[in-house]
Amino acid sequence: MATSTPTRDAHTPPPRGSQRKPVNAHRQMWRSRIWRFDDKASPYAYIAPFFLVFGAFGLYPLIYTGWIALHRVEMTGLDRMEWVGWANFDRILHDSEFWTAVSNTFLIGVMSTVPQLLVALGLAHLLNYKLRASTFWRTIILTPYATSVASAALVFALVFRADGGLLNWVLHFVGLGDTNWANGHWTSKIAISVIVIWRWTGYNTLIYLAAMQAVPTDLYEAASLDGASRWQQFRKVTIPSLRPTILFTIVISTIGSMQLFGEPLLLEGGTLGAIGGNEHQYETLSVYLYNYGWNLGHLGPAAAVAWAMLALLLIIAAVNWLFGRFVRKSAV
Repeated sequence: MATSTPTRDAHTPPPRGSQRKPVNAHRQMWRSRIWRFDDKASPYAYIAPFFLVFGAFGLYPLIYTGWIALHRVEMTGLDRMEWVGWANFDRILHDSEFWTAVSNTFLIGVMSTVPQLLVALGLAHLLNYKLRASTFWRTIILTPYATSVASAALVFALVFRADGGLLNWVLHFVGLGDTNWANGHWTSKIAISVIVIWRWTGYNTLIYLAAMQAVPTDLYEAASLDGASRWQQFRKVTIPSLRPTILFTIVISTIGSMQLFGEPLLLEGGTLGAIGGNEHQYETLSVYLYNYGWNLGHLGPAAAVAWAMLALLLIIAAVNWLFGRFVRKSAV
């Protein structure tokens, strides 16, 4: 009777180590759960430090300031709070000095933001070309931003002094006479705007420069082949490419103008600086808040001013958003 011959490796034992040990099903299940939990929770853990810091130093002070705005609180009695509701808001809204501060803040913001951004745009366009020692020039332009506001304001206060100031000396030398910069309604705003322009132009210049260097060179080459001059390239290529950056700098500069404090406070210094001049001619909202809270000691109205500033910033942000949306639609 014929029998089949078994193959050569039919009864060969499997190689050593090929047999896997049975895995504990319970341990595998827990490992899978931990992996899924880590996959879902890790992103929240990474961003948690920001929200913890923001909650402790941003959100909580904001909410607590709103709570104080609804009470009568004096600097001399912080433990005594009396509920007054919207009386503090009604008080500041019917105060003519508040609206003077709003007007001054708006005017100084426009007078400092518009020239500042225009000059920064021009300087960034010049630095975008290949220049010798370009790093040196960029560092020099950023130097005013690194200067503290107190130092800059004190130096310019000496420049704009009515008696013995450098600017008045130059004006007197050319025969234009002296000017009392701090006491004038417009001259005081011009003086503060000059300080702001000097400090922030370099910062915005570097932002514009970074955005310009991200513009594809193919666009400039195509425009050059079409016969466009450098000015036409700047208007037709550079400016449209920088629209989001320009809107960003407008928003940042607007927020900064709402927070102007050191420049007007130190323009004259002393009692007059703390109230924004003898006729409140350069009193900004920040100085108005400082006067209410620290000079007069009325923390309730001061907190109401802070929330009014927040409301104005939200309105300005909404206007900027609508304007940016309109610009994007018109560009399509």
